[in-house]
Amino acid sequence: MPVQTNSSSTGGGGKGVGLALALGSALAFGGSGVAAKPLIEAGLDPLHVVWLRVAGAALVMLPLAVRHRALLRRRPALLAGFGLLAVAGVQAFYFAAISRVPVGVALLVEYLAPALVLGWVRFVQRRPVTRAAAFGVVLAAGGLACVVEVWSGLGFDAVGLLLALGAACCQVGYFVLADQGSDSGEDAPDPLGVIAYGLLIGAAVLTVIARPWGMDWSVLGGTAEMDGAEVPAVALLAWIVLIATVVAYVTGVVSVRRLSPQVAGVVACLEAVIATVLAWVLLGEHLSAPQVVGGLVVLVGALIAQSSTPAKGSAEAVASGGAREREEHELSSRGAGS
Repeated sequence: MPVQTNSSSTGGGGKGVGLALALGSALAFGGSGVAAKPLIEAGLDPLHVVWLRVAGAALVMLPLAVRHRALLRRRPALLAGFGLLAVAGVQAFYFAAISRVPVGVALLVEYLAPALVLGWVRFVQRRPVTRAAAFGVVLAAGGLACVVEVWSGLGFDAVGLLLALGAACCQVGYFVLADQGSDSGEDAPDPLGVIAYGLLIGAAVLTVIARPWGMDWSVLGGTAEMDGAEVPAVALLAWIVLIATVVAYVTGVVSVRRLSPQVAGVVACLEAVIATVLAWVLLGEHLSAPQVVGGLVVLVGALIAQSSTPAKGSAEAVASGGAREREEHELSSRGAGS
């Protein structure tokens, strides 16, 4: 999921490249659960897989952290929050969730986050939201009810669903923190530096929580089963670290610089669809027809909720009206300045 910045979009060619990068980022992120679940089933604790992912990516991104070391002095709270919530929290809750429920279900629950962000805006920041955004929240909740098949007495592991919801809540922190300082112009923190330090801080926190010195390292020297096929465990880990983390974050950030944050965020929602399809093909995790329909409804609701928010830097409140309100605001601003 790409980090939101206030960078302006480029021309048609740049937008085409940006769209390709955003799709690549969604594909890379979507493959993380599919590669991680076989390692968990082979004997690695979910927290250990998370630690390997974050620590490995932190090592790869270390040169960027050194380059942007001034951020430690300028934005310590942002880096700490990003590391705790956007990195450690999201990954730990998500990987723990997929150890108990299908990958597709965990991601669909996690993608309630765009709807939950609107709850933050409305009830914490006390800013108005549009009816369309509220409708998107209701639609996403209804789709989630289909995904978990509430009519059958909650057929999925309740703890697994709560863990996935925890990932969604941490992802809310991701969106909120990614927005911090983006309106500071040239003083805005470089997103690559924030990601690098977020990974380093997340790795430090997870080292205390996961206690990797007790990990069964021998699992990495063997193979893991992926829907009946034996795959080298180290190859799965390399995919998780290099593709599903480093490449996913970097392509996501670059795509946002070429697209508007809203367009890049909408494309990022395809991660849930990609992960569900990959889990279906590679892990044999088949969802029922109502669950597939419910998943699509969740995504549509999330897209409506997210796309109903105006571009950052807009002078009006979140989704507070249409063209007439914008025109009135501009006129009043000019009148105040004259």
